[in-house]
Amino acid sequence: MTTPQSVVEHALATSTADDCMVVLRSSTSANLRWANSTLTTNGVMSGVDVTVVSFAGQATASASGSVTTLDGLTRLVESADSAAREADPAEDADELVRDHASPDWDEPPVPTDIHVYDAVAPALGEAFGRAAAAGRILYGFVNHEMTTTYLGSSTGLRLRHVQPTGHVGCTGKSADLTRSAWVGAATRDFDDVDPLAIDDELARRLAWAERRVDLPAGRYDTILPPTAVADLMIDAYWSAGARVAWEGQSVYSERAGGTRIGQRIARPGVNLFSDPSYAGLECLPFAVTSSSSNEESVFDNGLPLGRTDWIRDGELAGLIQTRHSAAMTAQPMTPGIDNLCLVVDGGSGSIEDLVAGTDRGLLLTCLWYIREVDPQTLLLTGLTRDGVYLVEDGEVTGAVNNFRFNESPVDILTRFTHASATGPAFSREWGDDYFSRTAMPALRVPDFNMSSVSQAQ
Repeated sequence: MTTPQSVVEHALATSTADDCMVVLRSSTSANLRWANSTLTTNGVMSGVDVTVVSFAGQATASASGSVTTLDGLTRLVESADSAAREADPAEDADELVRDHASPDWDEPPVPTDIHVYDAVAPALGEAFGRAAAAGRILYGFVNHEMTTTYLGSSTGLRLRHVQPTGHVGCTGKSADLTRSAWVGAATRDFDDVDPLAIDDELARRLAWAERRVDLPAGRYDTILPPTAVADLMIDAYWSAGARVAWEGQSVYSERAGGTRIGQRIARPGVNLFSDPSYAGLECLPFAVTSSSSNEESVFDNGLPLGRTDWIRDGELAGLIQTRHSAAMTAQPMTPGIDNLCLVVDGGSGSIEDLVAGTDRGLLLTCLWYIREVDPQTLLLTGLTRDGVYLVEDGEVTGAVNNFRFNESPVDILTRFTHASATGPAFSREWGDDYFSRTAMPALRVPDFNMSSVSQAQ
């Protein structure tokens, strides 16, 4: 097995099923970690994962593994073929996509390595020295991953895509560990990551926290920065499965039956969409999945993806659809896409402008430990983390205690009063491992529900 292409071709030639698909992902990652303002670990990892999807009539089954030999690959194919023959007809059975090929199909995987940090690592060292001199302690992690996906099928698919994914997260603490602040960002190549600018922002936030004010639970005029908006909107997106809505189980369900597509669910001017070609957030332009679910279908593998509006001018415009669920709901097929953007018409300026316009309120940093309470309203609960700041007369005047919140991201889209311009955002809760490609505005919500005081530090 010398190349990904030869793996795909061997599996397709070996399969005795009616049809076969092979999904191969070749990944490498490089990381750095630091604590107490000192680099502690670094590492590079690599791996190849193969999924064989076999089709027997309208039945299908898949088998996955990290195979290293042709014999192992053959066993994987035999396992998928055998399971497909014993399976019941698939509910989502459809014609397979045919005869699409990427012009770069024959190219090798694109790796990453530790040299992606050639500029970042020296700047980190300078930030460590500067922070230590000022009595700050830095902790953090950077990770960069390159994943090359190959999708081949007996129906003529030969598709390839290279996906860079990176992020940085840095926590700054005061020397006595009583104050904490966090800054994070997503990146494709680390050319846009400046450790000194990150340290500057941490220093600013730690200075804000030199004054401490304890506040009770309640509803507060609250500014959600783009990272916190991403924390919430990703949940709104992940809950937007068309079939679940059609069956009456989500906030996007019409109570009389069906979905709320076409209904107003947000303020006019609110636009939530995904676009594989969005600058800086580029992602897979074709559907790929290893198994079927309510939101994905192996029969749809290889279908092209383009911009999809989920909310358009405040109205629900689409839900995550397979061809099967689209037939159920009588709506266009709109598969999930690996990025998410929120744009508010008229949104302008920065988070600093929202602060300057607030008489008294709170400025959050990020949210974490987010859990669903009620799917019918998409009520979420969670905690604030690493900096809740008091805003008075248009200025940040101190830090306050953490809170537990109870809010619905869909409801927030009807209640916010101000929005900044949209820019890159990195979800603290979901960005590390699941969903890092987001662009969001900051939002000001006049009555954000801080349901109880949290003792989390």
